[in-house]
Amino acid sequence: MQGRQRRSFTEDYKRQAVELAVSSGRSIGSVAKELGLRDSVLRRWLDKVRQEPASAAWRPTTQGTPMSADQASEIARLRQENERLRMERDILKNHHGPRPACAR
Repeated sequence: MQGRQRRSFTEDYKRQAVELAVSSGRSIGSVAKELGLRDSVLRRWLDKVRQEPASAAWRPTTQGTPMSADQASEIARLRQENERLRMERDILKNHHGPRPACAR
């Protein structure tokens, strides 16, 4: 029996994932699910960033510049589209193809 292969992520990917979790205002669980991660992994990355000294600590890029109304509406539209596409994918994933006709 073979175990699952361990995935590795670049520091840049981890930083971007943490930035998304912090700046989006959503729960860690929902961001982790969106990224295909376990919430414990994303939480561990977030804790690591919070423990870094202030000089080396990550700072979200969106902190200094507030989001425009156009950007906010685009993000909302894209989130709705993502949710719709996820639902369609799940429906298609669970569909097992056409059923054979019953012989009489």
